[in-house]
Amino acid sequence: MPVADRTDMQEKGFLNHMADKEQQPLPGRSNHAGKLPQAEKKLQEAVCVLLVELCERFTFFGIVCNMILFCTVKLGYRSYQAAIVNMCFVGTSTLTPVLVGWLAEYLVGRIKLVCICMFLHFLGTALLPVVSFPFEDVHVDRRHILHTLPKREQKIVFYFALLTASLGIGGIRAIVCPLSAYSLEDCGPKELLSFFNWFHWLVNLNSAVVFVSISYIQQSVARNLGFLIPFVSGLMAMITIHMVRGEMIYKPKTDSSLLTTFGVIFSALKTCWVRYRYFSTGVSSWLDHAKENHGGQYSETQVEGTKSLARLFPLFAFQVLYRTCIMQIPSGYYLQTMNSNLHFSGFVLPVAAMNVISIVPLLILVPVLECVNSWLFSCKHSGHSPTIYIVVGHLSAALSVMVAGFSEIHRKHFPQVEQTLSEEVLLVSSMPCFHLAPQYILLGVAEALVTPSCSLLSFWLVPERMRGISMHFLALFNGAGCFMGAFFVQTAHAGTQGNWFPHLLHEGKLERFFFFLASLMVVNTLGFWTIAHRYNNLHQDCTNEFRGCLPGEKLLKHEKAIKHYNAVLESSPILSPMEKT
Repeated sequence: MPVADRTDMQEKGFLNHMADKEQQPLPGRSNHAGKLPQAEKKLQEAVCVLLVELCERFTFFGIVCNMILFCTVKLGYRSYQAAIVNMCFVGTSTLTPVLVGWLAEYLVGRIKLVCICMFLHFLGTALLPVVSFPFEDVHVDRRHILHTLPKREQKIVFYFALLTASLGIGGIRAIVCPLSAYSLEDCGPKELLSFFNWFHWLVNLNSAVVFVSISYIQQSVARNLGFLIPFVSGLMAMITIHMVRGEMIYKPKTDSSLLTTFGVIFSALKTCWVRYRYFSTGVSSWLDHAKENHGGQYSETQVEGTKSLARLFPLFAFQVLYRTCIMQIPSGYYLQTMNSNLHFSGFVLPVAAMNVISIVPLLILVPVLECVNSWLFSCKHSGHSPTIYIVVGHLSAALSVMVAGFSEIHRKHFPQVEQTLSEEVLLVSSMPCFHLAPQYILLGVAEALVTPSCSLLSFWLVPERMRGISMHFLALFNGAGCFMGAFFVQTAHAGTQGNWFPHLLHEGKLERFFFFLASLMVVNTLGFWTIAHRYNNLHQDCTNEFRGCLPGEKLLKHEKAIKHYNAVLESSPILSPMEKT
């Protein structure tokens, strides 16, 4: 029959067109014919990116590890002021990748901006030795001594160095080492969780080396000259970037942006407010008000992507207070260790070396969790979700801060002794610093459970085009947790006249600050537990329902359904021989 034949030919042509479309490479990927094999090239790129990432983290932890000791002993800061400076630097370094990523996409350009950020990173790490260099110890001859840098100028240079270093760190993380550079688009939840576990394991192994080596050099061997080590490490990272810049400067897809997401939210709020006051319209979600067919100015694809991201906002919000608890390691816990007995068999331990105790549980737990996850994901009907890890990790963080409060009470029962740190004699408790180990271990367990799981949920439960934005929002909320920790310290010190966060710990009640933070964390954990069921199932059909179906994804599903239907018709003839003739 001519009509039937023509229809069959059109249908087969349409399906062949769709098959060719599916076989086309993804945007941003090219077929390197005549060059290195694709797998070998990807492996080389991943190794280079990981090397730069580890070098950048080396400089970051090198700056953070003894900042409180430097601020209190050399700059004359009060304990709470030094803690605030440290937490603000960590928070700024967490937020700058989001800012630099936006600048690279819209204003400056990626190649130009990465050169600027490398220069800022070099400048910041080079200025830190200028601040900490002991000018009074440098002799021109036996009688003449160079003058010391005045305190005011020293503080100005110090803050400027921290700012430029944090901007450089943000540029390296956002442009050279974005998560999309690891080619995770085709990974399932099992592979993603494995990647986040081992990536976090490597970063913490690197930080353990820093906390042991650099902290000892800064504190004991070369004292202030230890800040030269972050400078050398930053220089190594920049040389690595220069050597392979053509392979490492990854350009992500520009389908969505942080500005578009904020624009959708503000447009929806504005339209929703107008409609609430003057009209009454029924929409399934308040974000639908931003759609063009509801009076907004954004397409359905943009709004649906933002809706899938908005479902993760409760998860992000409950991580803020958790991050505040984690920030006690470089602030409250550090001060406790600094005011404890660091002598061990005639050797003075570096203060920051106690941080290794919080890293050891993570280094042990990750291989164990990897085996557990492999078994759970292999069970088809297990419904495994990392939310249980987040709940247990939050409980571990709350318990850690509570134990820190009891440890502070226990520490005050020991008599005071003199202890020399960076050539300064301090009056500290005679309690061995190892008595503080339980609180460090509990926070290490919390980090091993929470951080990879949150990264997995943030990456997997949104459409592919929104994954970079989702990780940016996770970084925004983590940075907010750092600044909230600084706000809590400032408020506790000012509200209690220095009693809850004192300069001399034996004269105040630091344990009350810890108990207050622990109580807030318990409430935070219970709150997350009530909403954890929203993120429980990672199966493909459930995640598609959670993400929402974008128009492009709907079209792809229809194309695949038609192709499958045609294959069924060809393999299972329905028409009888009489009908075919």
